[in-house]
Amino acid sequence: MIWKNFYSSGENAYESLLYSHNTLPVNYKRDKRFTMENKEKNFVSAVIYVHNAEKRIESFLRAVIRTMEDNFEHSEIICVNDSSEDDSISIIKEVSSEAENTSISVINMSYFHGRELAMNAGMDLAIGDYVFEFDNTTLDFDPVVIMQVYRTALDGFDIVSASPDRRERFTSRLFYGIFDRFSGRTYGMTTESFRILSRRVVNRISSMSKNALYRKAMYVNSGLKTGNIKYPVSGKKREPEDKKEKRYRSRLAADSLILFTELGYRFSIAMTMLMMFMSLFVIAYTVITYFTSNPVEGWTTTILFLSVSFFGLFGILTVIIKYLQLLVDMVFKRKHYSYESVEKLK
Repeated sequence: MIWKNFYSSGENAYESLLYSHNTLPVNYKRDKRFTMENKEKNFVSAVIYVHNAEKRIESFLRAVIRTMEDNFEHSEIICVNDSSEDDSISIIKEVSSEAENTSISVINMSYFHGRELAMNAGMDLAIGDYVFEFDNTTLDFDPVVIMQVYRTALDGFDIVSASPDRRERFTSRLFYGIFDRFSGRTYGMTTESFRILSRRVVNRISSMSKNALYRKAMYVNSGLKTGNIKYPVSGKKREPEDKKEKRYRSRLAADSLILFTELGYRFSIAMTMLMMFMSLFVIAYTVITYFTSNPVEGWTTTILFLSVSFFGLFGILTVIIKYLQLLVDMVFKRKHYSYESVEKLK
């Protein structure tokens, strides 16, 4: 039985036997078993968002597979198919056959969920010590940047992102500017192509909220150490998004500003206070009219009643808005406390 297993394993078993007796010939061609010694020991996952990406997924997936297999002993790639209507999945299956050690899976979403929910599904399946998140499949960077991001994470950063070194679109600058202005702190967020997360980040985000509406804001609110790498843009430019993605991004921007900033709260309070002042003005005007002129019988009483009622109603709305803001803070924004690291001194 032992000899049967030995011979069935073929060349690898023979190579192991020679290696264990230090008799491996100098000119013997080493295979992956021997190059494993120079690879990273951490298990790494890569989650890739895919939606109608048939024109770019082939080169992108090949680059990720090559990087995983050349640098890591154990890795997995999870492609999240967000209801693609083209041949993206067929191409993924074809390219996946080229992988030798990397495990590749595909999550097929039942319908179009949008990038955030789809990536959450991929993150729930990922088991790596470190997890790469690729939000798009445009290969506008040298694959070497992937390892630069990983090695930066090993230097003590729990979250490291990679951003193209070019001018952001006006809409992106406007969104991030409003986000910082009304969030009460400087997030410093920028357009990112991909990022890496430590397992500590994944666990903390999971404990904060099971439904991360906007992952980038959740990562910043985690309180863990973050870093960013700018890379020179190379290769083809990012292709325009389809109508579904554009509509989704617009809704996501509006929802994120409401949930993660005080923009909605401040606007509501401002409008409520304005209506309260208008009610006070009408009350004062009604009283002055009553004593200085001869209004129609019943007019003064009616207007005074309505003005006082609306004033009280807007006052109640102010309290309700404040309570809703507190609920948003507790559910979506952050934990009661967050820490970046713990140092044991002795």
